[in-house]
Amino acid sequence: MSEQTTQTAPETANGADTAEKSSNRKSIVLGVIVVIALLAGLFYWRSTFTEDTDDAQVDGNLYQVSARVAGQVTKVYVNDNQTVHAGDLLAEIDPRDYQVALEQAQAVLAQAQAAYEQAEVNVPLTAVNVHTNISTSQSDVQGSSAGVVQAQKQLLTAEARVDEAKANAVKAQADVDRYTPLVQKDVISKQQFDAAVAQAAAAKANVVAAESQVLAAQEAVRQAQQRSSQARDQALQASKNASGQVRAQQAAAQAALANVKQAQARVDQAQLNVSYTRITAPVDGIVNKKSVEVGTNLGVGQDLLTIVPLTNLWVTANFKETQIEHMKPGAEVTIKVDALGGRKFSGKVTQVGGATGSRLSLFPPENATGNYVKVVQRIPVRIDFTDLKDEDSDLVLRPGYSVTPIVKVK
Repeated sequence: MSEQTTQTAPETANGADTAEKSSNRKSIVLGVIVVIALLAGLFYWRSTFTEDTDDAQVDGNLYQVSARVAGQVTKVYVNDNQTVHAGDLLAEIDPRDYQVALEQAQAVLAQAQAAYEQAEVNVPLTAVNVHTNISTSQSDVQGSSAGVVQAQKQLLTAEARVDEAKANAVKAQADVDRYTPLVQKDVISKQQFDAAVAQAAAAKANVVAAESQVLAAQEAVRQAQQRSSQARDQALQASKNASGQVRAQQAAAQAALANVKQAQARVDQAQLNVSYTRITAPVDGIVNKKSVEVGTNLGVGQDLLTIVPLTNLWVTANFKETQIEHMKPGAEVTIKVDALGGRKFSGKVTQVGGATGSRLSLFPPENATGNYVKVVQRIPVRIDFTDLKDEDSDLVLRPGYSVTPIVKVK
């Protein structure tokens, strides 16, 4: 009995140790699981703070340089993949034809300016002549009016002479009538009576003469009034003609000025055409797709080369429609560039596209015409670099580089 008891005690102690060790292992495993779960939860929680996509690339405007005038290329100053700056001379077109056209336009302009100056001088001269004519007409009116007044005065004088002659004739006839019985009775001499008769006859003749003068004076008044009327009509017509002549000369000056402006526009266009024979770079960038060589005959609008800009770049990122719920313009973005070993650039969301890529494609899907399978769509988002001048001071970014934008949404 004592031996059995002694053997059972160690076995019981070993079992207790084993159970304790098993319990510790379970606690450790459980603790590890809890830690992993916490880390996974923390990672998932942190992942909701950002959205990213690998469907993104650097974008930029490619500048197609084309000819603005036709002609033969005389010089080419660049090669493919050469870096150029804005304003650098790329090629030259033979300018001689356009210089001749410029000289012709300048000659036409000089002629038009001379014609305009002459027309401008004629305006005041015409005004002076018109004023002189009007003054002359007014003087004629005044003179004719004075002639009417003078003729009327002469008529009044003639009429007064008629009255006087008639009065003298009446008196002379009365003397004859008184002398007739007296001469018959020899109270007066025959000579005295004959003198009275002669005087009466002379008085009658004076009446006739005075009446003739009245008729002449009346005719003079009529003629003076006619001349006055004609003078007034001529003055009125002269005034109308004067206004028309001045307006006509002013219109001629305006037409000459319009010709000057038209000729100046032709000179400006000719000068532009001459300047277009020197083809310069519109922006800083790298030359690609050069198709122009010395001796090439160019047409208007013909493409010469493409300039790929090294500045003014942005990122076009095609996010899934499920990623843009909390994406707003102005959100901060970290941009990783694959070609530069994950080099990071800073940016911000500028615009969220107006439609998905499939809707903007050449043949958008017609989901109502057949079996429909829901596919998560992508929508373009524009991301602008916020500090490109400093972060890309070595100008290593190129349009088309693949990037991974990480957008903060919380």
